[in-house]
Parts: sequence; structure tokens; C-alpha cells
Amino acid sequence: MKFRNATIHDLPVIVDIYNSTIPGRMVTADTTPVSVDEKVEWFNAHNETTRPLWVVEDAECIIGWVSFQDFYGRPAYNGTAEISIYIHELQRRKGYGKKILAYAIQQCASLQIHTLLGFIFSHNTGSLQLFFQLGFEEWANLKEVAEMDGKRYGLKILGRKVGV
Repeated sequence: MKFRNATIHDLPVIVDIYNSTIPGRMVTADTTPVSVDEKVEWFNAHNETTRPLWVVEDAECIIGWVSFQDFYGRPAYNGTAEISIYIHELQRRKGYGKKILAYAIQQCASLQIHTLLGFIFSHNTGSLQLFFQLGFEEWANLKEVAEMDGKRYGLKILGRKVGV
């Protein structure tokens, strides 16, 4: 498994992987597919030194991606980041998520991140379990804040102290 900084040429694959999660209503609050053009600004908001966007390859094939994003956009929160992990639908449930999250945690000090957050739907027990296994704790439980297909869903914010 290899991690590398994403390039703009990777964006179509990144978007395809992201869009594959939308119908399941487990991972993202987007309810319809997004386009590559819609994600260019998001892509450009990442940087290699503190808020990277990495693609994850295995056997020279992109199996997923991981990104770090600002938590709240104010200087006092610069040491806190939200992590997002998305895995190609054919590569899920193979242990990649745990390896990707563990690697990301190890890199936090070099990214000047001391607090890592995961925003996970309350009904996504698989992702919650993964984060808990790697030392995250529930820091907030926002009940019924998302609505999809006429149903309301909760969002849990998991946190862990990492890095510096």
C-alpha cells in the first residue's frame, strides 16, 4: 500500500469513489452525485504541508483516498483537523480502512495536527467501530441533524489527541 499526494489528474477517480458512497446513505450527506468541476475548489483547498489529500494505491491501482480539512477555519483551531477516508467499493471490508487511518494518525505530528476529528453518521457502525479501535472517543452526538430520503440521521463527532 502506497500513499501519495493527489494530483488534479486523480480528481475524476476521487470523485467516482466519493460518488459510489452516496446511494448507501452511510458515509456522506450528499444525496446526489457531485461532478469533478464541483470538487476543484475543494481539491485546491488542500496542501501538502498541513492539509493533504492523499490517494492510496495498492498494486499501482487507486483503492481509496484520505483528506485532512480545517475544523473551523479560525487560527486558534489550526492544530485540529477533520479526517475523511473513502475506499473504492470493490476494496471495502478488506482491512484497508484501519491501515489508512493508522497511517494518517502517524503523520499528524508532521502535519502540525494535535487533534484529529471524525464526523460519522450514528448509524454507520462499521466506521464508528474502526475509529474506536484506533483510540478515538465520542466527543459529541448530534441527534437527527441530517435528513435523507425522508429519514433523519444523527452525526457523531469522534476525537483523538495525536501528533504534537
